[in-house]
Amino acid sequence: MDDLNLVDRGCCNGHGGTCSKLNVYDWLDDVINIANPTDLVEVRFKNTRKDYFRNVNNLKLNAGDIIAVEANPGHDIGIVTLTGDLVLEQMKKHKVTLINGEIRKIYRKAKQADIEKWKEAIALEHQTMLQSRQIALELKLNMKIGDVEYQGDRTKAIFYYLADDRVDFRQLIKVLADTFRIRIEMKQIGARQEAGRIGGIGPCGREICCAMWINNFVSVTTNAARYQDISLNPQKLAGQCGKLKCCLNFEVDSYIDAQKDFPPTNIALEAENGSFQYQKADIFGRIYWYSQIGDKSGNFIPVPVDRVKDIIRQNQKGKKVSRITLEYETKPLVEKLDFEAGSDRDMITRFDDPKNTSNKKRNNNNRRRKFKPKS
Repeated sequence: MDDLNLVDRGCCNGHGGTCSKLNVYDWLDDVINIANPTDLVEVRFKNTRKDYFRNVNNLKLNAGDIIAVEANPGHDIGIVTLTGDLVLEQMKKHKVTLINGEIRKIYRKAKQADIEKWKEAIALEHQTMLQSRQIALELKLNMKIGDVEYQGDRTKAIFYYLADDRVDFRQLIKVLADTFRIRIEMKQIGARQEAGRIGGIGPCGREICCAMWINNFVSVTTNAARYQDISLNPQKLAGQCGKLKCCLNFEVDSYIDAQKDFPPTNIALEAENGSFQYQKADIFGRIYWYSQIGDKSGNFIPVPVDRVKDIIRQNQKGKKVSRITLEYETKPLVEKLDFEAGSDRDMITRFDDPKNTSNKKRNNNNRRRKFKPKS
């Protein structure tokens, strides 16, 4: 099997690099904790699955090492992604798998025989996923098997599935165990987790965030789009998982803070030349855009937020403003500037100008007269 197929296991070109998904930069790598060293190690498996193990044999481990770790049953093969004090901080964000209430152990660095068997197990995953989907379809189960991950010793496989409702897959487990002769573990995931495991490129041109750095998925609602004055277009708001994009939550707090003193948008502005209704907003520019009711030309008039609040106060007192914009607001804020060269010395044609040439000769003659030596 080609080593490039190990990329989704955290190996950069199969050589144990650290260009993996959800990679963590160890900024304490050059700081040795002599007083209270930790023997905990973060280990990464297929795609975004990580777990934590105890280095009971005091092995010298570095990020990218392929190791054999304790599993239930047998052993599994993973890649070291983090060692040192930062592992304790990472454990606060991830759930640690325990056996009999204890953190699992690291057995050894993987031998060549372990790696070969691991590669054979990886080669079976895609075909196993396709067969399991066909079996689930024959059993008429309302579920989708999105991924299959074999354990390093080929004694067990994790089947990741998606389902909207609760699924009774007891018969499915029996058929899968008889077909593949392995121990079966079913693990339900959501659409966002599936997108993180598969990966892909987002509309921004970068790899999707759930595959790169997002660990905990926060619910995203359409209110995040409304606060940012984004058009509620489902095709543009949905990510590859079919759910609302996680990046809608990235800047929503800044938009909420910027709009704390904004007036409501459902109030029409009354002026002597007609009524004006809200159309859109430049939130950080603090400008509302209005159009005159009944005007079909499609012209939008920019009105500063402070001016909108002043008009609303006057309308509430029964007064109509002469116009919704002030005279100085209709003028351009920056006049058009005409740039001129500050000196002819920077012009490439300065030596071709006869006027400049005569001046230069005159200056040279004056300099000779001034410094003419005495006879």
